[in-house]
Amino acid sequence: MNYATLNTGAKMPLEGFGVFQIPDAVECERVVYDAIKTGYRLLDTAAAYMNEEALGKAVKRAIADGLVTRDELFITTKVWVQDQKTEESAYNAVRASLEKLDTGYIDLVLLHQALGDYFAAYRGITRAYKEGLTKAVGVSNFYPFVLANFCDNVEVIPAVNQIELHPFFSQEDALALMKEYGIQPQAWGPLAEGKHGIFTDPVLTEIGAKYGKTAAQVVLRWNVQRGVSILPKSTHVERMEQNISIWDFELTDEDMSRINEMNIGHSEIIDHFNPQLVKALNNMKIHP
Repeated sequence: MNYATLNTGAKMPLEGFGVFQIPDAVECERVVYDAIKTGYRLLDTAAAYMNEEALGKAVKRAIADGLVTRDELFITTKVWVQDQKTEESAYNAVRASLEKLDTGYIDLVLLHQALGDYFAAYRGITRAYKEGLTKAVGVSNFYPFVLANFCDNVEVIPAVNQIELHPFFSQEDALALMKEYGIQPQAWGPLAEGKHGIFTDPVLTEIGAKYGKTAAQVVLRWNVQRGVSILPKSTHVERMEQNISIWDFELTDEDMSRINEMNIGHSEIIDHFNPQLVKALNNMKIHP
């Protein structure tokens, strides 16, 4: 496993395990335990995923079974839009997440969307950072024009910006800006959520054949070679093992260039520029 050094000095694995769309508590606990057993040390959840407690239980079991120690893990969660209204609501959301996780501390807390009063919310999670509830703070889904304004007006530069990053939406401009501010890019949906026939794409398959790797492994390797931290998700151990087996080969400049040419320049997963979606996210409640 390779690691990224955050602007806090902390080391974060370049590859982690995400639990988006695994709301069932029993299943989530099982797959997180399996992921830790497989070798994953970065675990990514969110208040809106409704599975923080299950992830925390899996971590406790893995520690009790001697698979890992707490300080070997890097646990990320996110504050939902509902709690991005005031400094106090965001701060309280961090405390609520930590109570559910029951992991002693959180390694990274992100604002989930660039919505609500995200400046006030960021002050809230920064307060949690200063109190030691979390080791780092950051953002998610902050496009370059939002991120530039944000960074020029906050006390603590985000450690991470988690955005959609895969060959069909490579966001090179976003990566360049993050590098300028010393922010670590992290990819959600690094496998494009299976869209564009990514698992059987002829170019990716052809490149993978040279190394005895799958198209998915090529895609994941492409992102980490760009310095991007990735969060693939699977509920199957075999796929978890495949996804983490990307550290024994390296793509050539030609390979990288061919993959870069697949970019279509926009998301086909979510449209953050759609006013109806913005309204829906602002009105989505995860607690009373």
